[in-house]
Amino acid sequence: MVEKPITASRNVVDLSRYRERTTGVRAPALSPRICRHCSAVLLEGEREEECSSAFNSDALRLRWQAAQILRGLV
Repeated sequence: MVEKPITASRNVVDLSRYRERTTGVRAPALSPRICRHCSAVLLEGEREEECSSAFNSDALRLRWQAAQILRGLV
C-alpha cells in the first residue's frame, strides 16, 4: 500500500493561523485544563503533581470517612 501525503489545497484558509497573523493574538484553548486534586484551572506550564492538595493525606482520609458515613457503613 502506498502512503499518499495529504496537502491542503490553495483555497483552504486555516482560520486560527489567519487570525493569529492579523491580530497578533493567539486563540485560547477550547477547554481549560483543570487540576483533579483541587479543581483549579491550570495555567501554562503548571502540572497537577505540583498541586498543594496532591499529597494531602488527611483530606483523603476525611473524604473516605465521609463517604463511608453517607453510605451507612461505619
